Amino acid sequence: MAPSRLVLAVILTIGLLGTPRLGAAQQPTKVPRIGWLSNASRTPEVSHLLEAFSQGLRELGYVEGQNIAIEYRFAEGRPERLPGFAAELLGLKVDIIVTPNPTATQAAQQATRTVPIHRARIARLAATNRLPTVAGTAEAGCLVTYGRSLSDDFRHAATYVDKILKGARPADLPVEQPTKFELVINLKTAKALGLTIPPPVLAQADELIR
Repeated sequence: MAPSRLVLAVILTIGLLGTPRLGAAQQPTKVPRIGWLSNASRTPEVSHLLEAFSQGLRELGYVEGQNIAIEYRFAEGRPERLPGFAAELLGLKVDIIVTPNPTATQAAQQATRTVPIHRARIARLAATNRLPTVAGTAEAGCLVTYGRSLSDDFRHAATYVDKILKGARPADLPVEQPTKFELVINLKTAKALGLTIPPPVLAQADELIR
């Protein structure tokens, strides 16, 4: 073989050896899929909490629509719809189901024994000045509550989801104590009861329900 042809053959051989196989190079990366199952409606307040959950995911490197997918199902106050929605999420091959309340959690548990389920902790730890229900008020007569931050709960739920997606068993994850608390004053209830909240107390509130 002539020297020039020999050199060309060597170059072609090296090039073929260094080129990855087409099938291996085009293997798609599996995007984790989260199922969100809730008994509530997607109100502005709920959307605010879901944004906190998304923020928690972003802090961990997950961007919805890029390297993670979230399937939302809201029963809009009709719990009889939850079993069907749970079945839909399982049909979509979700890797985990996140629920914000006991009713949705129970529906998810009845639907599957294999897909991990995580309940975002949204219950308040303490409440004070809990009064009888006042006709015409949107809430159940609760004037002042002090407890864990709901937004922080939803944001922190992303940490549990991340660990479960990486192989942790939900039962093995420790229950972490809350670190952020908030004071919420219901001005609707105060008005219905004919009460005036002192300005210094209002100034300390994290949220005012008007």
